[in-house]
Amino acid sequence: MPYPSAHFGERSGTESVPSQPSFPELELNVLSYWQSDGTFEASVELRDAGAQGTNEFVFYDGPPFANGLPHYGHLLTGYVKDVVPRYQTMRGRRVERRFGWDCHGLPAEFEAEKQLGISHKVEIEAMGVARFNDACRASVLQYTTEWQDYVTRQARWVDFDSDYKTLDLDYMESVLWAFKSLWDKGLVYEGFRVLWYCWRCETPLSNTETKMDDVYRDRQDPAVTLGLRLRSEIPELEGVEALVWTTTPWTLPSNLAAAVHPDVEYVVVEARGRRYLLADARLDAYVRELGETPPVLARFKGSELVGTRYDPVFEFFAGRQREAHQILLADFVTTEDGTGIVHVAPAYGEEDKEVADAAGIEPVTPVDSRGEFDSQVPPYEGLQVFEANKAVIKDLKASGALLRHETYDHSYPHCWRCDNPLIQRAVNSWFVAVTRFRDRMVELNQQITWVPEHIRDGQFGKWMENARDWSISRSRYWGSPVPVWASDDPAYPRLDVYGSLDEIQRDFGVRPTDLHRPHIDELTRPNPDDPTGHSIMRRVPDVLDCWFESGSMPFAQVHYPFENRDWFEHHYPGDFIVEYNGQTRGWFYTLHVLATALFDRPAFRACLAHGIVLGNDGQKMSKSRSNYPDVREVFDRDGSDAMRWFLMASPNLRGGDLVVTEVDIRKGVRQALLPLWNSYYFLALYANAEDIEGKIRTDSQHVLDRYILAKTHELVRDVEAQLDAYDIAGAAATVRDFLEVLTNWYVRRSRDRFWAGDCDAIDTLHTVLEVTCRVTAPLLPLTTETIWRGLTGGRSVHLADWPLVGALPNDAELVDTMDRVRQVCSSALALRTTNKL
Repeated sequence: MPYPSAHFGERSGTESVPSQPSFPELELNVLSYWQSDGTFEASVELRDAGAQGTNEFVFYDGPPFANGLPHYGHLLTGYVKDVVPRYQTMRGRRVERRFGWDCHGLPAEFEAEKQLGISHKVEIEAMGVARFNDACRASVLQYTTEWQDYVTRQARWVDFDSDYKTLDLDYMESVLWAFKSLWDKGLVYEGFRVLWYCWRCETPLSNTETKMDDVYRDRQDPAVTLGLRLRSEIPELEGVEALVWTTTPWTLPSNLAAAVHPDVEYVVVEARGRRYLLADARLDAYVRELGETPPVLARFKGSELVGTRYDPVFEFFAGRQREAHQILLADFVTTEDGTGIVHVAPAYGEEDKEVADAAGIEPVTPVDSRGEFDSQVPPYEGLQVFEANKAVIKDLKASGALLRHETYDHSYPHCWRCDNPLIQRAVNSWFVAVTRFRDRMVELNQQITWVPEHIRDGQFGKWMENARDWSISRSRYWGSPVPVWASDDPAYPRLDVYGSLDEIQRDFGVRPTDLHRPHIDELTRPNPDDPTGHSIMRRVPDVLDCWFESGSMPFAQVHYPFENRDWFEHHYPGDFIVEYNGQTRGWFYTLHVLATALFDRPAFRACLAHGIVLGNDGQKMSKSRSNYPDVREVFDRDGSDAMRWFLMASPNLRGGDLVVTEVDIRKGVRQALLPLWNSYYFLALYANAEDIEGKIRTDSQHVLDRYILAKTHELVRDVEAQLDAYDIAGAAATVRDFLEVLTNWYVRRSRDRFWAGDCDAIDTLHTVLEVTCRVTAPLLPLTTETIWRGLTGGRSVHLADWPLVGALPNDAELVDTMDRVRQVCSSALALRTTNKL
């Protein structure tokens, strides 16, 4: 029998091509064949790289954290990461697909803490950084086998054997080079800034990390309104209580100023036998406390209040600074909530610190790295700040300063790893001076092809326009070190920054074999600028943000600039990346920041930013809700191609969100797999019956053959254009529509010819199926492999070239005429169905 010329595993019964195949079983047979045949490796090696690699298609495979199992979001992204390289390979490009692992940062440390049964840095220090980092190293790769199993079952081709890890010495050396290069350009600095801070993880977070999905959550906090007693030579202000409102009562012991807006009108009113100052626009918000129409004794513009002093509400820091405890002007003050007067605690609010700095007020910092009050505020010493709210409110009430205590519902940032509410806290950190080259980032963004297009000037563009300096240091343990050594004696200041192992060896006489803590911390030397010889150069204790490392991926994975310099410079920017659209504030952004600062180029030419995958209830996927089908069960029941088709055909790839249901996944079987397979089965059944082996022919003059060949011409043309534009969902829709024509029009109306053994019909269907398999191979790699090998006896459809559209007849007039006939028939059928005729 001519069909199949090749088969996988045992045939089903006596049929050479089963009429009702088990797609999961077929897929496992194909996967086994690929492994034994080395098909993936051949698909890379058979494509020439060209002179200086001009024929290479460079795809950046963003590294996932390896201390958790893949979820649907990973699967979706992974399928796209397979579709595009398969297509480009068939177009003749050499596409190497090196897998990578994101190994550092809070995700790894958090997992290690759970395994070690600890939760605080003091416990890490007690057990030793070496032991803790050993646990981190073990935890980050614990799921690599499971990841490989999932990726392989997806039919996703990647090179695991040459994978890169952000913990590798070569990778980390390139990261150090990036830091040193930024330092040499004047684009890295150390600063004392107010940042969002996780008191559980005891580290500051970047602005990027506080804008990740699900970081802001609804939360209830106590809100208080209290009076600050003014001291003024102006009689209308002397003894008046300036009302301030805050949702962070724990910051009140650190209060050093109050702020008003220069253009807002403030009033002094009398109520309850006392005089209060607040914005006129906020009187209605305090009817309960001040009455409906309290007597207005005086009016002031905010600009007239500047410099007015007041008695500290707490005495902990009274009298220490001449400029403290006075009213300042600030444009950020509004009358949308509160009293129109803002309490200023410079160490615990970014805008607070800015206005205090301008007034020469130094912040006070009575809260330690664990978010607990220290001995500077004895009544609250040892209390965690959120726990201290009750004690602070109690003392305010006892002193008579409290006017109102209420519960405030608001959206508040939480740590993206440990889920605890963050605080704002002034800390020392290292920053990339993004604001210095922000405009250039915006310019270079215009060179990138974004899918969907609106991301460029919308989500990504708007984020960049408001980009701030990036905090890149973390007060943690497991990560690439901040490569800065500082003198331990401020009398003899010196900073040394290192960007290579050679530079470290030159100054310390030792070539590191591990750049992790504590090994790198042990490298010290005398301060060359200290004539006494007493001070020592010691490394600053911080490690780098893991997002800095992942943003270094394009050059660090090839150990640039220490190796592969020529290759990298001829292949940067990369051709394509893909992740979900939240990465406009994450990986896409950090790639773009470092590419702009280091190379004055974009990091990538094209980026597909897909939407979010949701559970069957439209909510975030959750194991506790059981709101999504188990991935393994879907693979076992419907197969990977069904899952791939469902995800690749969805609006998710055009930026929309996607709800995952078992019913919709099975639609992929009906929409694509069965129509394609049934056409193959139909051909094999009748060709085998007549012992006719189909040939590649496009010269049949039968009108149905000419029509389906012309439709195939359009299929190749349209899918090629769509995949060139990374419109994968559009390509899937084109294939789906074509399969509908093939099965429900061409095959149905050609049955008599197949029964009669018409060679034109058999050759035409053979040709159309062979071409269709090649066109559809990136979208249905397992099913098309089975069919294509059965049709041709060839090694693999994925080693074949993309069809040439010019090799197929083009007859637009015939297509248009026949399509109109089809539409008439479809309308007539609909009428018959509606009227039950």
